[in-house]
Amino acid sequence: MSRAERSRRYLFEQERVLAPLLLAPSIIYIFALVAVPFFLAIAYSLSDVTVGDPSFDFRGLENYRAVLQDPVFRRSLRNSIVMTFITMLLVVVIARVLALVLTMDFKGKWVVRFLILLPWTTPVSLAAIAWLWMLDSLFSPIDWTLRYFGLIDGSLNWLGNPDLAVVSVVAVQVWRIVPLAAVIIMAGIVAIPDEIYDAARVDGAGFWRTQFEITNPLILPVTAVAVLFGAVVVFADMSVPYVLTRGGPIDSTQVLPTWAFFRGIQGGDLAQGAAIALFALPVLAAMAIAILRSVRRMDIG
Repeated sequence: MSRAERSRRYLFEQERVLAPLLLAPSIIYIFALVAVPFFLAIAYSLSDVTVGDPSFDFRGLENYRAVLQDPVFRRSLRNSIVMTFITMLLVVVIARVLALVLTMDFKGKWVVRFLILLPWTTPVSLAAIAWLWMLDSLFSPIDWTLRYFGLIDGSLNWLGNPDLAVVSVVAVQVWRIVPLAAVIIMAGIVAIPDEIYDAARVDGAGFWRTQFEITNPLILPVTAVAVLFGAVVVFADMSVPYVLTRGGPIDSTQVLPTWAFFRGIQGGDLAQGAAIALFALPVLAAMAIAILRSVRRMDIG
């Protein structure tokens, strides 16, 4: 090996050279797909850009004032917050049970794991279309099952009734997010040392006491992280409400991402669409800060 080759090899083994080279692809990816669209959305929201007139004229905060006066926007914001809260409440309870099942040893465990993880691996658009058929007013297998057991007489208009439409969207979001939360919580359960459970059994603690006084407190930080990931995914998701209901009926399932799409893309008002979308930023930031602070307090405690 020549001296130049040895010098070049030694150069690439140095941390000050190797670290920037390994981080560069990630930085470029984040800048191109996150930073550029984000700052472009801010610029659009302060202008009068439309699909028909792409010229940039500065309008200040006029788009934000117009958005705040829009009753559909206020309803979309309320729906986003309420549906995310209900979804994550159900996700935590169901994922906690599934995580416990995933840590047990029994025959056919791999089949159960496959079925639990299947919703997360399925593309969201494909899954939403499948649920669109399952919730159809005429061909819904859910209605057939309920009629077979005598629980209903006719058909439930799952996507045409405002209350049932909200229930349907929340149910599909729970179905999507539960696998991710279950795996995260399962990792927290597995990380608990066996010595703690052995000491609890010696002290006479039963199953339920062990779960509520040992397991649940120890996995609270991990559960909070699962809630954060799931809440961000649900709050920013447009696919499920768009495919299932298009925000209807009567805007009962309209959320910020769908309303931003309807106003900005389908309505052609790119400036107001960007302003609507940017309102999700402070909500998500407040949610993330609150959850991360609670996790920090748990770790300190």
